[in-house]
Amino acid sequence: MLVALLAGCEEQTSRAPAGGFAGLGAEADGFVPASPGTPLRFPEDHGPHPDHRLEWWYLTANLEDAQGEALGIQWTLFRQAQLPPAERREPPGSWAADQLWMAHMAVSRGEVHRVAERFARGDSGEASQERDQAGVTVRPFRAWLDDWSMESQVEDPQRDALDRLTVRARAGTGDDAFGYRLSLTAKGPLVRHGEAGFSQKSADGQGSIYVSQPFFDVAGEVTLAGETRSVTGRAWLDREWSSQLLGPDQTGWDWFSLHLADGHKLMTFRLRGGGAAGGDYLSGTWITPAGEATPLAPDALRLTPLERRTVAGREMPIRWRLELPGRGLDLIVSAPHAERWMATTVSYWEGEVRVTDRGDGSPRGAGYLEMTGY
Repeated sequence: MLVALLAGCEEQTSRAPAGGFAGLGAEADGFVPASPGTPLRFPEDHGPHPDHRLEWWYLTANLEDAQGEALGIQWTLFRQAQLPPAERREPPGSWAADQLWMAHMAVSRGEVHRVAERFARGDSGEASQERDQAGVTVRPFRAWLDDWSMESQVEDPQRDALDRLTVRARAGTGDDAFGYRLSLTAKGPLVRHGEAGFSQKSADGQGSIYVSQPFFDVAGEVTLAGETRSVTGRAWLDREWSSQLLGPDQTGWDWFSLHLADGHKLMTFRLRGGGAAGGDYLSGTWITPAGEATPLAPDALRLTPLERRTVAGREMPIRWRLELPGRGLDLIVSAPHAERWMATTVSYWEGEVRVTDRGDGSPRGAGYLEMTGY
């Protein structure tokens, strides 16, 4: 789920401005709304949806090197439409720039956390790898901004284009260089969140179309501090598009993507505000090892911050209790390294987490946590 691309936006605080966190609750007149009952078609929906205001291709991965040391990476491409469909120039000229693109990448190991950000502009026409600085094509699937890319390696038209991907990004030079080249292989199906892909984000009905591929096995190389290491691990790819993601009074979110040790996956989030009677709005998806997805209603789960740490001048909850009473789960989700602040244009916290049993402390999994609006 992620931070939208907002050119020139100001630093967000825990107090919601008009339109909610980062303007994601602002009215979106003229744009196509995300709504229940939206049919999903693949591979077409792996590509861009320029008539919706916001969209992202968002990858996180929990990795280990040959010595068992943990690393984490992020690769994300964001798109934001600048004009609703009826106001765009036809045909879109080279200066139309009715779509803005932003990319984030991060590499983490221990206390080291390196982040880079890039921007591009484009139009709502069909993207070309030869012509455009950024974009997404469907056949073949490729998402890119400059030389940061996510590219399908699937040749069989009967298979999903996201079943095998190569992901690349690099920033810095010399001993300051960091980045990765990773091969991803899906071991399970795509997952539709919420109501057949419509993920509600507030009691008033705002939401997004939300699909994930949470079953990637990963192998490749990560470079950090001038050193390149071979790595393996697991990755989670989110695809989300919307025109008004949040309600106007929602100040931010806490979002978890978890790989549990028994093969289940869990996506859950708490949106601060927007719930019944002015409280928080909670939702999630329980995913079996075979890829069967069960939506979690707000009353089916509990998320409770247990410990906070000062990060980038903000008090961030870096240890949580996560309860799913109906499934007998009572878990502790904790960030082993608190300094995972993404000092990007719209800043946020994102990093690796460990999952343990609250009762006996036994390991129960790993994943990623993203927190916005603090």
